[in-house]
Amino acid sequence: MPKFRPMMVAPPLIFAAIAGIFWVGMARENPDELPSALTGKEAPNVEVTRLGQAEVFGDADLRTGEMQLVNFWASWCVPCRAEHPNLEKLAAQGVTIYGVNYKDKPANALGFLEELGNPFAAMGADPDGKMALNWGVYGVPETYLVDGEGRIVLRHAGPITQRVIDNSLRPAMEKAQGD
Repeated sequence: MPKFRPMMVAPPLIFAAIAGIFWVGMARENPDELPSALTGKEAPNVEVTRLGQAEVFGDADLRTGEMQLVNFWASWCVPCRAEHPNLEKLAAQGVTIYGVNYKDKPANALGFLEELGNPFAAMGADPDGKMALNWGVYGVPETYLVDGEGRIVLRHAGPITQRVIDNSLRPAMEKAQGD
């Protein structure tokens, strides 16, 4: 009878384990989407400082009974510039958007908004990135859909494009309003 050799079985088992991990990763609905541990949980504290003369938002603003977006952005961020017209359209359609200016110089941030327009109902600065860290921000732009009770419904890393609005943001808003 042939002798059992564990080293003969190990390579196929290792391959099967790696293939299984790969398959689970690819089975996500959107493999490009970064998962968030905060989805379905209460939004972390809002910790911003005043940016220019703009109204500052806080924790209570995320619990008004209305759905809103929290958008992390910066003037030095090229994708933030690309998404800005879509944020303006959403704001014009009545979507409340709160802006968090991430690790930016106040003069640059205010110049950005003066040039492109201000879609934010209120905003603040996160000069050291503490709020972004608590929210799990991967990089700017990053946007969170928050329900009227202050729970995070959806996280989108990257610019808000029309495709994101149509395929991700609007459906999540409709679903959350129906719950």
